[in-house]
Formats: sequence, structure tokens, C-alpha cells
Amino acid sequence: MSLSDGIAQARGRARPDPFDPAGFDPKDPDPWMALYLDQSLPIDDGAKRALLLGARSWSRRWLFPVSRPLVLLFFCVVKVLRAISPRFPNLNGLLHRTIHWGLRVFGTPETNTLILRHFHIGTELLAFMRANAGPVTVSSHPLRPTRLKDIEDNLFLQHDLNVFNFIIELNAGLREQGRELTPPERVDFSMISDEFPAFEAFPKGPLNFVDVQTAVEFYTPLYALMLPRRDFVRAAHSLQLDETVAIYIARILGTDYHLAFIKNGHPMVSLSTLQAGFRLMMHGLDCEALHGWLRLLKARQAAGLPLDPRNPTAAS
Repeated sequence: MSLSDGIAQARGRARPDPFDPAGFDPKDPDPWMALYLDQSLPIDDGAKRALLLGARSWSRRWLFPVSRPLVLLFFCVVKVLRAISPRFPNLNGLLHRTIHWGLRVFGTPETNTLILRHFHIGTELLAFMRANAGPVTVSSHPLRPTRLKDIEDNLFLQHDLNVFNFIIELNAGLREQGRELTPPERVDFSMISDEFPAFEAFPKGPLNFVDVQTAVEFYTPLYALMLPRRDFVRAAHSLQLDETVAIYIARILGTDYHLAFIKNGHPMVSLSTLQAGFRLMMHGLDCEALHGWLRLLKARQAAGLPLDPRNPTAAS
């Protein structure tokens, strides 16, 4: 948000849509408008708008870079403390209440929308793979939050557990049967939603200014401080599983096109937990793109078109 935008907002005047191509100036093109209008990634339009509004906000441009060195220093102190005491304290309940409070008081509506969307997307991606994996038994713990209060029900911790439990149970079942994932006769997209349930009206108070990347950067060291070391390290490692999940989906679809836009990967070469904030943002982007791709393929299947536009004989 520019200073003029803030003044206009304070005076109650409607601000122009920053992504409206009618405001395009060839002599001074807006990079955020270019990214919003670009359609190279199959991301939900509302999610893209929310992400880019945060990226162009003064919170991301000023608060994020100024506070990041202090957050990193705090993170390093936490790592030392956790090396001394890896199991205690275990403040999982307090952690989730703190995240809820912080997002309600400081998060923008766009920030809170993106965070709640992520749990729905994760639930649907796992359900898609489970439904199309054939006769394997995989436990399910769907996460469908519609209120910030829902975060207090161990939402973040359960999300991480869901991912690892799914991978372990799926591959244990496949190994026992001596097979791999292959395209089913007809891919089941029934669990992929074009729209999620309506979220609560998020706060829009004077303090609700923090963009999603800044919020993630702040709460990552809190996650490390309040959870046992094993829980935090597991959560950090889960952020490199996007490529793994995308490979599973490629085997189900019979097309690997989407691997071109998945950038979080190589989980057997783990990165430092100090990079968890950035990788969490990449994880969110990858999941949005994967889910958007499945929505597009669902529409192609409904229209009687092949799932892989490059291969007319691909599975449907």
C-alpha cells in the first residue's frame, strides 16, 4: 500500500483496483499487476489476489525486511535452547492459541483467508490421492476450518501429522502389495472443490495490517520455541514434500506437466530449519497451484476432454 492509498483509505475514499488493467501505464508498469494478470500458474483468482495484495503492502515492503534480522536472531536463540532441552517445554495448546490471537489481532483478511484455505487444500490433495490409489488403507483426518478459532484445535500440528501419516501408510500398503501408483481407469475428482465453505468475516481493525509472509516469519520461531524439537523438525521437513506429493499425483494422472511449477523438493537433502519461513510460503504456493491444476483437469474431464492436452490418449 502506498502513502496515497493509506490517505485515501483514511479519508474513506474508495481506492482503485491495483490489478485493473485499465490503470496500466506502459511507461511505469506495475509488477504486481503483471503477476496478477499472468496465467502461467493455475492458481485460484481470489487466492492470487490475496497473495499479491500482501506482497505489495507496506507490511511486506517495510516490516518484513526490518524485523527479519531480529526474528532470525531470536530463532537462533531458540535453536540453542532446544538443543539443551529438546522435549520441554511442550506448549502446543498455547502455541495454537497464540497463533489464533496474533492472526485475529494483526492479520489482514487476505492473510487469514490464505491460511485457512491451505488446510482445505491439503485435505483435498490427500483425499484425491487416497481415492485414486487403489485398494490401500490410509487413515483420514480432514481439516476444514472456517473460523480463526478453529486453529486452536491443534490445526497446524495435525496438518503436519496428516502428511507424514499419509505417506507412510500409503507406501507401506503399496509395498505390501508389490505395486506402485498407476492411473486408474477413470480419475476421481469428486473431492476437489471449486469453492470452499464460506469463512467467517475476518477483522478489519486498525491493527490488521500484517501480510501473510511477515506473519509466517514471526510465528515460525514461536513454533520452534513452543513445540518439542521433534515436532518442529518434522514440520520443517514436511515443507520439502511438495515434489513427492506432485510425483504421486503425476503417476495417478498419467501426466507430469504440473511438475514444472512445483519448486519445493528434494526432501532427502534437508534444508536448514532457519529457512522454514520461506519454504512455508513456497509450500503454500505449490499447494495452491496443484489444487488449481486439479480443478482445471476436473473441468476437462467433465467436458469430455483428455486430462493431458499434449496427449489425446491420456487417461480421463
